[in-house]
Amino acid sequence: MCSDVQKFVYTFGDGVADGSAEMRNLLGGKGANLAEMSNLGLPVPPGLTITTEVCTAYNEAGQKYPEGLK
Repeated sequence: MCSDVQKFVYTFGDGVADGSAEMRNLLGGKGANLAEMSNLGLPVPPGLTITTEVCTAYNEAGQKYPEGLK
């Protein structure tokens, strides 16, 4: 279950990222790799990753987004 203080969205691009490759379980494979490529300075278009915890909470709550996501 997601709490109100939990971070749901991680951004990446322009050589910086909120996440890293070590966060694979939270960001998923693609999200973690995009964050790592951005951290390495590779040309990654800016974007965001919604955590896997949001997906789990969404499914457990009967397809309703967790409070605080918007």
